[in-house]
Amino acid sequence: MNPKVDAFLAKAKQWQAEFKQLRSIMLGLPLTEELKWGNPCYVGEGGNVVLIHGFKEYCAVLFFKGALLKDPEGVLITQTENTQSARQMRFTSLAEVKRLEATLKAYVTEAIEVEKAGLKVAFKPTTEFSMPEEFQQQLDSVKGLKQAFEALTPGRQRAYLLHFTGAKQAKTRASRVEKCLPQILAGKGLDDE
Repeated sequence: MNPKVDAFLAKAKQWQAEFKQLRSIMLGLPLTEELKWGNPCYVGEGGNVVLIHGFKEYCAVLFFKGALLKDPEGVLITQTENTQSARQMRFTSLAEVKRLEATLKAYVTEAIEVEKAGLKVAFKPTTEFSMPEEFQQQLDSVKGLKQAFEALTPGRQRAYLLHFTGAKQAKTRASRVEKCLPQILAGKGLDDE
């Protein structure tokens, strides 16, 4: 048990009982408990296996390589259309967590085996993501921007493209692009400091 997770649970305003039950399940498996990205994260076989997190409508166990799991019960959910690897198993009550405990344990056990086998999710290449016109114009006109963008890791490139295309209006896309130019030119990702 990690004291940082104890602090997380003590502060939880919503889903506290569900989080405690999920934690108890994870601690019964061959995983190490950590706090990552502000949430309880369970690590095994050299990689992140699952993360427990909460939202307004539900709490969830996120499987980092959920796309590689078989999902015979049909309980895994792709969080957004742009999610490639992670899958969530969602819960809306403590009773639901308890009812699905055996299924959850089986899925986590499979996720540990995926990590143990060193399996990797085949990500869609960055070139297949939509390139917003507002960003393309800047790539064509700002000296060094194209090289700086191409030097970023594929994940950082995708994060920028998803951030830009997430805006519905051209004006907002242009504003987002403009604000991110110094960060890209500095070789940093969207969330880097």
